[in-house]
Amino acid sequence: MNTDELNKLETDLRSSALNIRINALNTLAQVSTEVAIPILQRLSTENSFLLRRLAVMGFGNHAPDEAAFASLQELINTETDANVLAEVANSLYEFGDVSIPLLVQLFESNNNWLLRQTVLSILQESNHPDVLLEISLKALDDPTQTVKETAILSLRQVLMSPLQSRALEALTGLASSTIWRDRWRAATALTGCEHPQARKLLVQLQQDENHYVVAAALDASAGSGL
Repeated sequence: MNTDELNKLETDLRSSALNIRINALNTLAQVSTEVAIPILQRLSTENSFLLRRLAVMGFGNHAPDEAAFASLQELINTETDANVLAEVANSLYEFGDVSIPLLVQLFESNNNWLLRQTVLSILQESNHPDVLLEISLKALDDPTQTVKETAILSLRQVLMSPLQSRALEALTGLASSTIWRDRWRAATALTGCEHPQARKLLVQLQQDENHYVVAAALDASAGSGL
């Protein structure tokens, strides 16, 4: 790309039209990292959170470049918008296992529901049940119910790991929660687990006073909860 083409590309990234911005971002993904990263770094300092979010997506497109990773790492400490930080989490995961400690840092340093749910969902895709368990247990105390429910469902992944006993311990407590949505999600999380304690919990939940919980427990027992 010559200088004029790069200037137009950078202008298009700031266009008011979404399709033009996305096309420019896709084009930038094909440009060498030496050229693309400085453009994205400039974009990441814009006042508009939408443009900063676009820059974060661009960094993810250039994994595993070290400069792109370093730029995302810096944004963890400087960015304040939860929408942008949630996108930082998504882009960080493009870099693989090296991102896991940073995802934990993001979760622990920010109590925004969107960011926390994003991190939990990402960790469900990783092969780190120990980290997923640690974060899920912390998220069970989150004041936002949807975050808590995401954490409960995340425990299903841990049930399929060597840490099964710890997940079952948490789900046992949740199965007796005074909040029906906790019991409902716990029933779903038990889907496919053949451990005797899991079967015992599902029998208990099938007798629940709430019909949503009963339905989830019946589906889980039949293996169709998820």
